[in-house]
Amino acid sequence: MTAQLDIRGADRVMKRRLRPQELAVWRLFLRAHSRLTRRLEADLITEHALPLASYDVLQTLMEAPGRRLRMTELADRVLLSRSGMTRLVDRLEREGLVMREACANDARGMFTVLTEQGYQRLRKATRSHLRGIEEYAMSKLSPDELEAFGKVLAKLADE
Repeated sequence: MTAQLDIRGADRVMKRRLRPQELAVWRLFLRAHSRLTRRLEADLITEHALPLASYDVLQTLMEAPGRRLRMTELADRVLLSRSGMTRLVDRLEREGLVMREACANDARGMFTVLTEQGYQRLRKATRSHLRGIEEYAMSKLSPDELEAFGKVLAKLADE
């Protein structure tokens, strides 16, 4: 008996068997992602005492208008649960890298704001992070492979 993948959508049911090649490629993707993120995080922790999730929060805030985002929006962008984001922001706030600020038009809403100290820490860590991306990933791809990889990832990211 062959296992079937049962994907249920709001208005459809789709059943089909995954081919061994599909499963092998999927597992390879997961291994590559795991290896790359572990190496990038190890560099950030060793060189800057900054976990990858913290770096991601600081970078996301840096790119946001006014270097601030509501907690719910930050959690969505960084792909953390709201409770996980709250714990992470608590740590970053204790370190002085972010601060919380009340939302003027919503008494219950809170912004997470990148502090100057957080900005400076991000600037230093970014050099290491970009070096790691180049060394562990980009240097292994030809321009044609990079273009093809980008197209594949765009398809996968398109929801």
